[in-house]
Amino acid sequence: MTRSMIPASEYSHFLGEIQSDIRSARLRSFSSLNQHLLELYWRIGRSIAQRQEAQGWGDAVIHRLSIDLRRLFPDQSGFSKTNLFRMRQFFKAYRHVGIIPNALGIIPWSHHLLLLDKSETLDERTWYAEQILAQGWSHRVLAHQIESRLYQRQGTSIKDHNFERTLPPAQSDLAKEILKDPYHFDFLGIGPDMRERDLERALIHHVQEFLLELGTGFAFIGRQYAIDVAGTDYFIDLLFFHLRLRSLIAIDLKLEAFRPEHAGKMNFYLSALDDRLRHEHDSLSIGILLCKEKDRTTVEYALRDTAKPIGVSAYRLTTRLPKELKGILPDLEQFERTLRIKP
Repeated sequence: MTRSMIPASEYSHFLGEIQSDIRSARLRSFSSLNQHLLELYWRIGRSIAQRQEAQGWGDAVIHRLSIDLRRLFPDQSGFSKTNLFRMRQFFKAYRHVGIIPNALGIIPWSHHLLLLDKSETLDERTWYAEQILAQGWSHRVLAHQIESRLYQRQGTSIKDHNFERTLPPAQSDLAKEILKDPYHFDFLGIGPDMRERDLERALIHHVQEFLLELGTGFAFIGRQYAIDVAGTDYFIDLLFFHLRLRSLIAIDLKLEAFRPEHAGKMNFYLSALDDRLRHEHDSLSIGILLCKEKDRTTVEYALRDTAKPIGVSAYRLTTRLPKELKGILPDLEQFERTLRIKP
């Protein structure tokens, strides 16, 4: 049988299987090579640190070692004086745990250097390493996420949601992970006199930065999304679908402090979404109220008997997104063409 006689759908499936196998093999190969490199750097760092501690050698030995290693291994990079200092720092950071078989033993060396400089604890570094592998963060995206204190903001709204009561345990845990407090909208460049519609338009205009701040898994559906209830249109500021939660995510923007009636309005939106837009196999719709500020006691009382899953977070208009991040995500025109949305 010649190739031209093979049904196109069968060949496409066959090609996809081979392609997936090759990519998996390449990833395993890269991970293995990178892990061996990290283990080598850790051992070199250990040797330097132990000799300096036992023999009292100063840092001059690192300069001498760099010269000799580059002479002995002219085709191998990574033996500069600066990098040898980094290897010693690398060993000292993990000397009590070693390079354990988790995400820290897999991520690239350049990412490790950033974590060593910017992250204080093992738990924080491990969390960022897991996100690097799960979300494919480049060095520049990782730098931005650390600068924006993503680890400290991730899932920190302990009392500012009702997810444990309104969602199954697995989904509740994931919903808490995607909720940040506060959200950083520093990239908008808008002043204090803005209206809610101005904030909404600015977020859509800067949609690539907005999606980066929201996190992986958010797919944009629409702005001022209309839902017809008893012949009246009600408009949701921003509507998303979260791919991991398999849930519609309604976001309501407020230029004021949280008020209890905001929760009641969101509860109404979610009921309408569940009845009119949610598919049979989708999970319950989730609401996020983004307010200028909030009082946790007020939030707790407002959500205590609310039937729908709602989280409340604040946002900040401080610190700016680095210019280097431009181009990492699709530009606005490409994003709009993909989703076929209207400006």
